[in-house]
Amino acid sequence: MKGLLRRLRGMVGMGLTWAGAWGGVGILIGVGLTLGLPLEWFIRVFDAPLPALALPGFFAGATFSAVLGVVGRRRRFDELSLPVFAAWGALGGLVLGLAPAAAVVGTLGVGATAVVVGTLTVLSSLSAAGTLALARVSEDRELLAGSEDVADVGLSAGETRDLLGR
Repeated sequence: MKGLLRRLRGMVGMGLTWAGAWGGVGILIGVGLTLGLPLEWFIRVFDAPLPALALPGFFAGATFSAVLGVVGRRRRFDELSLPVFAAWGALGGLVLGLAPAAAVVGTLGVGATAVVVGTLTVLSSLSAAGTLALARVSEDRELLAGSEDVADVGLSAGETRDLLGR
């Protein structure tokens, strides 16, 4: 039971992290619009407030966490390659985008559906790559913090004598 709760907590945590990042991307798109960047097509296709990208971001992060738990099980972050990790994220985004796209393709049209699915796929891939990079940095910091304790241990008097050859 503890393992299941830990996995659920991880899924929710990953979902919230990705939701925050995707909501930030939505806000950046809004800033780009106010600066005059040609992003009106994005607004026409999504037809939602820009921070609403956080909602699919949550589901993409939670889904990716589940995929990672199955595919990446028993592997450390330094054993995983960034392109493979990004591909897993892209696959999750593609699946996430195709589920609702199948229902609305007739309403939106093929082009708009491709924009939605493509956006979710790219954002999921980038989010997965960013997640691995962040996890590696975090893991490196933990190793560095742990090595400080080792330096304080030192050698015993007998070990020092053996080391110096006395």
